[in-house]
Amino acid sequence: MTRVYYAHSGNEADKSDWQTLPDHLQQVGSIAAKNARYFNAEDLADIAGRLHDLGKYTREFQARLEGGKRVDHATAGAKIAFEKWDRLGKIISYIVAGHHAGLANGIDSGEGRSTLHDRLQKAIPELDEVWGKEMALPNQLPFPSFKVAENFQGFQCAFLIRMLFSCLVDADFLDTEVFYQKLKGKKKSRGDHPSLCKLQHALDNHLEELKNKAAQNSPNSVNDLRQKVLNHSRKQALLSPGLFSLTVPTGGGKTLTSMAFSLDHAIAHSKTHQQRRIIYVIPFTSIIEQNAKVFRDVFKTLGDDIVLEHHSAFDDKKFDGREETKDKLKLAMENWDFPIVVTTAVQFFESLFADRTSKCRKLHNITGSVIILDEAQMLPLKLLRPTMAAIDELARNYKCSIVLCTATQPALLHSDDFLNGFIKVREIAPDISQLYTDLDRVTVRHIGVQTDEQLAETIGRNDQILIIVNNRRHAHALFDLIGVSEGHYHLTTLMCAMHRRKVLDEIRKRLNDGALCKVISTSLIEAGVDVDFPMVMRAETGLDSVAQAAGRCNREGRKSKEESEVLIFTSPEWKAPPELDQYAASLRYVMRNHEGDLLSPEAIKAYFKDVYWRKDQDGGLDTKRLLKTHRDHCADFTFPFQTIASEYRIIESYMQPVIIAYDKEAEKLIEGLYHAEFVGGLARKLQQYIVQIPERAFIALKTAGVVSVIQPERFGDQFWVLIGRDLYSEEAGLNWDNPYFNDANSSVM
Repeated sequence: MTRVYYAHSGNEADKSDWQTLPDHLQQVGSIAAKNARYFNAEDLADIAGRLHDLGKYTREFQARLEGGKRVDHATAGAKIAFEKWDRLGKIISYIVAGHHAGLANGIDSGEGRSTLHDRLQKAIPELDEVWGKEMALPNQLPFPSFKVAENFQGFQCAFLIRMLFSCLVDADFLDTEVFYQKLKGKKKSRGDHPSLCKLQHALDNHLEELKNKAAQNSPNSVNDLRQKVLNHSRKQALLSPGLFSLTVPTGGGKTLTSMAFSLDHAIAHSKTHQQRRIIYVIPFTSIIEQNAKVFRDVFKTLGDDIVLEHHSAFDDKKFDGREETKDKLKLAMENWDFPIVVTTAVQFFESLFADRTSKCRKLHNITGSVIILDEAQMLPLKLLRPTMAAIDELARNYKCSIVLCTATQPALLHSDDFLNGFIKVREIAPDISQLYTDLDRVTVRHIGVQTDEQLAETIGRNDQILIIVNNRRHAHALFDLIGVSEGHYHLTTLMCAMHRRKVLDEIRKRLNDGALCKVISTSLIEAGVDVDFPMVMRAETGLDSVAQAAGRCNREGRKSKEESEVLIFTSPEWKAPPELDQYAASLRYVMRNHEGDLLSPEAIKAYFKDVYWRKDQDGGLDTKRLLKTHRDHCADFTFPFQTIASEYRIIESYMQPVIIAYDKEAEKLIEGLYHAEFVGGLARKLQQYIVQIPERAFIALKTAGVVSVIQPERFGDQFWVLIGRDLYSEEAGLNWDNPYFNDANSSVM
């Protein structure tokens, strides 16, 4: 009699409710194949699914299901794949061996994880030969047909392995979830989402309401130009999928225009590319809430399960594991199974280079998507080359369309000045030069050195003024100089998002009412914050940041260009960080040739060409030499996945989120954390009450005993809360007179 092998145990002693191993392997293979359909790798994914738990065909693992010791059940399938298909079999070996622990390095040891080479040499329990009958394998490994990018084959192969890894990991989680949900008598926790056509209809209604409201309340040329940009861009949706740019000056309505184009484009190509969701990527965590809220307002009539807001604030590695039940939102955050995903550049791009199951699980759901890269000029410069390779590969082989959405389009196109740049990027906005002329609402000039005392005098002479500086300490010192008074405001990321939102609401009201409004801010206000000042002063920085600052001046075009000044200044007391000083050098270079028209497309192009030229001279656009690493390991498929993941870090320093009990709602959520078993929904709501603290500053807070950890036995060191409100003020947010804290918090935001 053939022995029955099981994948997961149930409750019944006779094993009648246990999941058989062949059923689990076949189901996972089937789901994985479906996950891989957007990049024509169904056969590879199916094979990986059928091999991933092959090590459970052993007496040792079956004993484990009945309370025995832990058994390695992932190595067996990896070894079979390598023995049967040699070099190409390594593709399967990587993802099968790593489907719990994560993708390993091929040969060079990574921290805390064996290499694939070591795993393939490892002695493991003997498999029952019945596996060969129950899991028939092909003699040849089918390889998907790919469009090859010259000199990037190594990168493309590693990218494929990560995508297949995602397909397998998600399939394994989903099938295991279904089994345990059924075992506990619970219904499926995932629901169906509205079609993209319904989303399109809701957006059309919203845009029509905005159009009518604008015509009634503030008819002006700016609104007419926004409508022109919207109408023209939507007509481009029929263009074939691939790379696009949306280059519109700040205030030109890029957010909703890019969403309208993306929905139209996805629907237009639903038969050929089957694009199924829109992913909106934002450079800063500080503004993700406001963009997500814009889209929730648009689609609110369709229910709550439309917009997924995925931060990087709470580290998802804390949620690795196999919990049997999780709330619906947490499941969606793990694999991005929502029609609209709003996320950060850190979360999006670091996932594309990740090695862990929690980070990689969602990757296959990026395929077949329209991806909007908001503020594309903010792509990480030190990692620009590998980042561009990832963008290009998504469009080339994974049925994605990418929209580079910005007011200051970076010079990323292939040319003699920028080799290996993007090819065939289609602009979807109308005549850019004319658009910039029509939306030219400010006068920009450099006024030289300004001491803090001089800045304070200028603030005193103007009823409404915005001053943007390069770091938190400068902003705080300047605010102390002008003093706390009615109409004086200070903005920094040391305030939690809910606090900043409250302050910004007050600022907008005072601006609209013509009341006194003097604001000192770090660069966070440049990132899509809708405010309209008659005068803006900006500490010397890159031209792209100057352009963003200019977008906060005369935004609605109510004043003349001459009345609306953007003044660039140099601060002798506050030296810019080295990276900002490099950008400022490129700004000064451009000023020599474009001083009278610093925001023109020609000036912006010249600026980025100079920035890239300066950085590319010493390999500064790929400081970790990641593309070379991929090439060097391509011949024998020995890719160091763990090392690559650790090297691709947009933010090098570790940031610890600290929860602030800012209001009654925050206090209620914090109290809920003390009793929660699962925290997906709570974590999402708490995002608006956190402040991100650099590691050194956090250690100082912890040493002083002013922060405490919540449920460490269940959540580890994930949730830290500020004790009391003594160190948190309405004017400055989290503020502590401690040298380590202040030094660590002098960053640009």
